[in-house]
This record gives sequence, C-alpha cells and structure tokens, in this order.
Amino acid sequence: MSNSQKPREMTGAELASMLKSSINFKSLGGLRCPELDLTEQDMQWWRDAKIGMFVHWGLYSILGRGEWVRHNEQIPWDEYKALANEFNPKDFDMHEWTDLAKEFGANYMVMVTRHHDGFALWDSPGSYEGFTSYNTASGRDFVKEYTECCREAGMRVGVYYSPMDWRFPGYFHPKEMPESAQAMKEQCYRQVEELCSKYGPIDILWYDGAWLAHSGSDTTSAWLWEPVELNKMARKYNPKMIMNPRSGWEGNFYCDEGSHEITGGIVPVPWEKNMCVCSGTSWGWMANDPVSDFDWLIKMIVDVVCRDGNMLMNVGPDREGHIPEPVKERMRQIGEWLRENGESIYKTRGGPIEPVDNVFGTTYHGNHVYVHITDADAFAKTTLPELPYEIIAAEYKGTPVSVKQAPGELKITLPDGVDKEADVIVKLTLREDVRPIKRETIHFTGKE
Repeated sequence: MSNSQKPREMTGAELASMLKSSINFKSLGGLRCPELDLTEQDMQWWRDAKIGMFVHWGLYSILGRGEWVRHNEQIPWDEYKALANEFNPKDFDMHEWTDLAKEFGANYMVMVTRHHDGFALWDSPGSYEGFTSYNTASGRDFVKEYTECCREAGMRVGVYYSPMDWRFPGYFHPKEMPESAQAMKEQCYRQVEELCSKYGPIDILWYDGAWLAHSGSDTTSAWLWEPVELNKMARKYNPKMIMNPRSGWEGNFYCDEGSHEITGGIVPVPWEKNMCVCSGTSWGWMANDPVSDFDWLIKMIVDVVCRDGNMLMNVGPDREGHIPEPVKERMRQIGEWLRENGESIYKTRGGPIEPVDNVFGTTYHGNHVYVHITDADAFAKTTLPELPYEIIAAEYKGTPVSVKQAPGELKITLPDGVDKEADVIVKLTLREDVRPIKRETIHFTGKE
C-alpha cells in the first residue's frame, strides 16, 4: 500500500475544524478490525436509503418522563420492576409503527429492544433474572412482531441494544465489582446473539451505552466489553450487517445525536443524524411533548443529506404502544414532502458543491444535481462555484430556470413568484454523470 493510500488518522476536533462543522460524533477512536469493515458496495443500500425511523419504547413509557427516568429519579428497583406487571398493551398492533414508517418515507427502522433499564422486549433466555416482556404481563415477543412487520412492509430491519444495564452494580464499579461487571457482559453477549440469530436477517445493529459508570466513553470501556469479539460473533449470523461504533469498536458509520442544527461542509465518512420529531427533551414518550415545526424538520433533513448523511428520526410511543396523533400527522406531512421531492433525496450523495450554511446545499445522482435552497432571498445574492460539467437543462417544478456559467462561477436565477418553502429545489441536468469524489479512508483517534 502506498503512502497516499494509507488511512488517514484524524481527531474529532480536526474533522470539525476542517469542515467548520457543528457535528459531534460519538465513540471516536474505537478499536479497529479490518475483518469487520464493509465495502462501499455493502454499504450502498444504507447510503441510498437516506431516511429511517427510530422507536424508543419500554417500561419508561408507562411513566412518561423519559427513558432515563429510573436513574434520574433513583426509583427503587422493586418499584420500577413492578411496572412490568402493567406493561400489557392489549390493543397494540405493530403495524401501527411500520405503517407510519412507510407513510413517513422511511426505508429502514431501528427499534429499541432493550434500554439501560434492562427490560428486554423479546423472549430472551439470556436476560438476567428473566426481565422481559415475554415473561411478564404482556407475554409477547415484540421483537418478533417488529421484525416480521418490518419485512412485510419492505423495510430494512435495525435493532438497538444497550450493553449498559443499571441493574448491575458492576456497571458503576466495574473494577471494584468484577463479578457483577462480568455477569453484565455475559448478558450482553447472550442477548446480542439472540437478536442476531432468532429473528431472520438483521440489517443494522445499533448499539448505545457501552460506557461505564456514566463516565469516559464507549471506547475507553472496550477493555471490559471486548467489542471485536462481540461483533465477530454477531456477524456470524449476518455477515453484511451494518453496525454503529457505540460498542467500543470503530463501526461502519458514525452518529451525531440530538436536535442541534447541522452546519459545515460535506462529511467525508458515512454518518447518520439521530434526532426526535418532538422537542428532543426525551427519546421516550412524554405527555404533551411539542412536535417540531414542519419547515424546520425539512431543513434538518436537507442539511443532513446535502452533507452526505442519513436521517434517523425518532418517535416515542405511549404505554399502549400508540404514537400520539400530532406526531403521526407531522410524520405524514414529511412523507408527503418526500414523495414529491424524493428524487432529490433518496439514492443521492452529498455534493458536488459544498453547502453554504442556511442558504443552500446540493445532492446528486447520475447526471442530475439538485440545488436545495433553504433561503431564497440569500441565494439570490449568492454565486456558486463553477461546475466542471455542461448544464443542458435547469428547472424548478417544471419551470425553466436561468443558469449562467462563467469561468470559476455559476449563477442560478430563480423565476419570479417562487413559493416561500422550506426547501426550494432546482434540478440541473448535466451532459454527463457526476464523477463521485474519491474519499480517503479516515480513522479517528479519539483524541482531541
């Protein structure tokens, strides 16, 4: 391998500085294992999918004060455990989730199968003390219902799993209480194997919370979890399964979590924005949690996709498994927008022109470039860099758009009377296909 082909070492701070970006990737500097890497072809379906729906649901949904409620409020274990006797959504049908995901325009889903409280939503023999939905009031394997309905709807299947489990004192004191920490690790291995082996092909394994004692990071806790061994085991059942880095291994893509806006340049690694359709105060259900503004959510999707990322949008069903009507309405609105404008989102890549924050960004596919304009007034004063391609047509909703190419610059003039939309999309047709930018392989050190 020549020096020019060697992976580049980069810190998270260097990436942010290079891109002048607001992104904040978790779990940088994870353990490396070439055997677990995937090719661009393996990742292609995920890159093309662009839109996914995240679902946080569990015992915490009964209380409606967020998925961290047991820890934040220091609820006694016996009191919290008793909630399993109430977790019995008799009228719940998993099609409610998968139907909404399709209406939203998702091509994949990720369901929380077990959060940090330890309550597993499937028939899990590996669960410590059998703390599962199957063994308690509902008697149901919700992961089985989810995976079957997800495939029935034609979507890729993702499962979220938290290695962290607050029931084990060894989580908080792993070196002082090694037997407890080891028991937690053994549960993790057994449950990940169950999820990867019992429910047919799993497309995404989405980890969260390998960090110990609520300090350090997932990567600094790898000494306990041995994530390379864990993920080699998981891949035995799903050789091309895509995994994020939250287990302490480097992962196949990176995650930016939360409702902060995305700014900066095109991101040179596979990445996903994880955020809530509601306020973001909690990922789990909260009563009267306000739904975010439609225009703002569209802008968030556009800002992510123009920077070559995916959007995983979270919903929090209530204790009965039902998604609040205002949330459904907003997700359907987004779905309507995606059905109208999906050509400029799905199967595209970010670029070829670097975005200008709060003004425009671009995506491309084949010989089409889509200019996503989020501020038409500011865009009118903006000159774009020259495209090294001949533009043979330009349009906005079927109406021709004036384009002038000059050495070093490109000027697009929108027609009069353009609607004040969250995203004004100009479609450019080129004489030839856009040549993909050859990205270098980047490894993050975890250092700042």
